[in-house]
Amino acid sequence: MAKITRSAPYGGILHEVVEHNGTLYLAGIVSEDLALDITGQSEDVMRQLEALLDANGSSLAHVLQATIFLADLSLKPGFDEVWKRRIPAEHMPARAGIGAGNLGPRVLVEMVVIAAKA
Repeated sequence: MAKITRSAPYGGILHEVVEHNGTLYLAGIVSEDLALDITGQSEDVMRQLEALLDANGSSLAHVLQATIFLADLSLKPGFDEVWKRRIPAEHMPARAGIGAGNLGPRVLVEMVVIAAKA
């Protein structure tokens, strides 16, 4: 039986990272500064994503799939601007962007990621 590793428990409701067979499953990441606009929140989410991947033996180049939840789909161009700047074209993963409506007070973007270990 393959081992499942869970790390970074949060609030008694989730672990930030779950690993199984060399695949990392990351919980929803939101900005730590909700006063920022969509570009700022997207930069912060990507920064957190990169740090979590690095801490768990992976990188942005090993992201397999991303699901991006936006408070409003009109924010997608602002997110895409950051996304394209942070991830080189040759490493773009499969991706979905979803207009989710209310993600919480002032939360503009939340991202869930699956990545391979490097």
